[in-house]
Amino acid sequence: MENTQTSFPKGFLWGTATAAHQVEGNNTNNDWWEWEHRVDTPCKEPSGDCCDQYHLYPNDIKLIADLGLQAYRFSIEWSRVEPAEGEFSLAALQHYKRVIASCWENGVQPIVTLHHFTTPLWVAAQGGWENPRTADLFARYCAKVAQFMGSDVARWCTINEPNMVSTIGYLIGQFPPGKRSKSSRDTVNAVFCDAHIKSRDAVKSISSAPIGLTLAMAEFQVDEQSENPDEIAMAYAKRQSGFDGLETCFLEAAIGDDFFGVQTYTRERFNAQGRMKPDPDSRLTIMGYEYYPQALEATIRRAYTETRGVPIMVTENGIAVVNDQERVEYVSEALHCVLRCIADGIPVEGYMYWSLLDNFEWAYGYGPTFGLVGVNRETQERHIKPSARWLGNVARANALLPLA
Repeated sequence: MENTQTSFPKGFLWGTATAAHQVEGNNTNNDWWEWEHRVDTPCKEPSGDCCDQYHLYPNDIKLIADLGLQAYRFSIEWSRVEPAEGEFSLAALQHYKRVIASCWENGVQPIVTLHHFTTPLWVAAQGGWENPRTADLFARYCAKVAQFMGSDVARWCTINEPNMVSTIGYLIGQFPPGKRSKSSRDTVNAVFCDAHIKSRDAVKSISSAPIGLTLAMAEFQVDEQSENPDEIAMAYAKRQSGFDGLETCFLEAAIGDDFFGVQTYTRERFNAQGRMKPDPDSRLTIMGYEYYPQALEATIRRAYTETRGVPIMVTENGIAVVNDQERVEYVSEALHCVLRCIADGIPVEGYMYWSLLDNFEWAYGYGPTFGLVGVNRETQERHIKPSARWLGNVARANALLPLA
C-alpha cells in the first residue's frame, strides 16, 4: 500500500551542503585549479572567486539557521591545510575551526567532509590516487584535522563520491588527471577504499563523532521491452557491470561505518547495448539527465542492504533547474521516498539538500543552478529562493508540507 505518512522521526536532521572548491574561491593549490586553467580543459570556465564563502561564511551559516535548517555539510580543503607535504597550515586550520564555531553559534550542526573531489598539487605530482601511498597521506591529514577540531564536529564524511573521481577522472577523462584507463580506474578505487578505512580509523581514534563515506548512487534499471530473453539477460549483465564499477567496492568498504551517505539525483537505464539515453520526451534538468526523484528510494534501500544495515544519511540530493517550483516538486517527491524507506524500518537519519548556493559545478561551470540560494557573482549578494523557504518550513515542521 502507498505510504501516507508525512511526519519524520524525532531527531531527523535537516540541512544543506556545499564543497570548498565550489564555493570558497581561489583554491589555487589543488588539481582542479590546474585542470580548469589548462589550454585544453573540458571546463566551461574557471572557478575564480566562486561565492567567496571563504570570507562570507558567517553570513551563509546565519542564513542556513534563519531558514530553519539544522545542519551544514561542507568540506575542508586539503590543499589549504597541507599546502606542501608534511607542512600543515595553522592559519587554515584555525579558519575551519572558526567555520565550525560559527555553525554551533547559530544552532547549526557542522558536518565536515575531509575530501570533496580536490587533491593537493603535491599529491597529484606523486601519482595522485593511483599511488597507494596516498591513502596513508590522506589518513595523516585527516588525523591532523581531527586533532585540531577536537570534539567540535558533529559528523565526519571521509571522502565524497570517490566513485566519481575514479570514473570521471581516470576512465572517462573529464576530471583531473584526465586519464582513460580501466586499469587506472580500478587501481584508484582500491586506493580510495583503503584511504576511507584508514582515515575512518584515524579519526575515530581521536573523535567520538559519527563518521561515514558518501557515494554517488543511481537507480539502475533494465529495459525489459524486448521479447528476446537473451537481450534482456545482456541488459542485466550490462547493468551489473556498471554497478560493480561504480559502487560495489565502496559499499563493502563502508561496512562498519557509523552511517552511510547516499547521494542520488537520477536513474540509469540499460538495454542489451548498454547504458540508454533518456527518452526524447523525458523531462531533463540543466545537467542533461532525467528528472527522476524516485531514484532516491531505490538507492537508500540498496545502500542499507549492501552495507549490512549501516544507518543512512542522505548527504546529497537536489536538482539544477531554472524554474524554482520544479525544485520544490523534486524535493517533495524525494522526501516521499525517504518516508517510504523509514516506514519499512530503514534508519534514515537526515536529509542534506545539494546545494546551499548556486555554485561552481565543476566542468559545467556556473551554468547549473542547484542552489536554494542564488548568488550574484559580481556583488556576491545572496538571493533566497522560494524553495529554500519551503524546505526550511518542512524542517521546522519535521514533516512534508504542501507544495509552495
